Amino acid sequence: MTDTYLNLVNSGVTQKIAKQLGLPQPAPLRRHRPGTPLVAGPVLVLGRGADADALAAVLSGPAGGDPGVAARDDAALHDAVLDGWDLDVHRHPVPDTRYGAVVLVLTGLTHPDQLAGPVLAAAGVLRGLARGGRVVTVSREATADDAPALAAVRQGVDGLLRSLAKELRGGATGNGVVLREGVPPTAPSALGALRFFLSARSAFVDGQLLTVASDAGSLPASWETPLDGRVAVVTGAARGIGRSIAETLARDGATVVAVDVPAAGEQLAAVANAVRGTALQLDVTAEDAGQRILAHALQRHGRLDAVVHNAGITRDKLLANMTPDRWESVLAVNIASQLRINEALLTSGDFTEEPRIVSLASTSGLAGNRGQTNYAASKGGVVGMVRATAPLLVPFGGTANAVAPGFIETEMTARIPAVTRQVARRLNSLQQGGLPVDVAEAVAFLASPAAGGVVGETLRVCGQNLVGR
Repeated sequence: MTDTYLNLVNSGVTQKIAKQLGLPQPAPLRRHRPGTPLVAGPVLVLGRGADADALAAVLSGPAGGDPGVAARDDAALHDAVLDGWDLDVHRHPVPDTRYGAVVLVLTGLTHPDQLAGPVLAAAGVLRGLARGGRVVTVSREATADDAPALAAVRQGVDGLLRSLAKELRGGATGNGVVLREGVPPTAPSALGALRFFLSARSAFVDGQLLTVASDAGSLPASWETPLDGRVAVVTGAARGIGRSIAETLARDGATVVAVDVPAAGEQLAAVANAVRGTALQLDVTAEDAGQRILAHALQRHGRLDAVVHNAGITRDKLLANMTPDRWESVLAVNIASQLRINEALLTSGDFTEEPRIVSLASTSGLAGNRGQTNYAASKGGVVGMVRATAPLLVPFGGTANAVAPGFIETEMTARIPAVTRQVARRLNSLQQGGLPVDVAEAVAFLASPAAGGVVGETLRVCGQNLVGR
């Protein structure tokens, strides 16, 4: 659905009027198109030490990398530099330069006093950040075993990043990569997460911190087709977010099995044909849904690598007016079916080659929403499920993660009363609704080999619409 207000305040006379009246002026977001540059301008990498040097070397690539860094006895770093991203990397601010991104490497900090140098250096270039620019922090995870000062600075980065993201304008976003102790910044998933946040694929992801738990995973042969050779199932694929997920996975090289209920058969066939995949008419609440999905994938494509649990329904009512059928149907589709399908896959012996499970949660499951106790319970259940399922997949090089959309422009949100819809759009830091493709891009990243070290996480795609999250 078109956001007419966004178009009006970014063109002609109405743009001037909106500015004079002090009305919100959301900027059109920079979204991914194959072949476009990763970043819209030079990249400023701030921070001292080996980690900052290593990341700067990878971002700049062989031509601009530091030979001394690349020559160290570090095979992973050497390979990463050889596959460098060929960006124009600066290590110190250059006056009058319009940066496309700022990367703050804060992994070596041990006391909050040390934040001032790199953070204030970044502050000096934010006014000139390009439209659709990116700020990404790279830091270490705070733990209960840390010394107080160390825990303070590490946790402080989280608060800093979330607050900074709320201050950015012009469609710019701020996100963070958080490394567990022992994970190098050049680990595949650290680089994968950094690239995702720098890219236009993360247009509606803002104020998020994604933890990289290990050095598992691998970098793709091509960043344009990171899912080449993989087979992915998408449930609820006939329309809306599910259709966009199927299209995005196919664009990234995957063979897609599109799944939806028989009643959506015509739309489902159209999606499967469009992505050159196959269609499977199936009610995901069926007892044998998992076995049928696996059998279809194996018979038609010879393997199954990823399952995207997108199918979901709403049956909203205040809890005081909730009926058993409304409650039970939502829980059956949104969480019980996923648990049953996952169990079938995990016990089959045929889902063991770096498998990926990506489930659709919701910000309602994180923050709650009036009239959605059943829906929020089911989506909160998804968050808990992926956290508990992830360790079961680690021995196979697999992962389970979730994506939690906020206000996304779909047929469902188009039915919201006009005034309520406008308010909902403006509540997040980007002051607009997301698109189905924004959710699909996050799903595609988590389904990729480069996300192998991201386990049990829930990545919000909401434009940062929750206070303190």
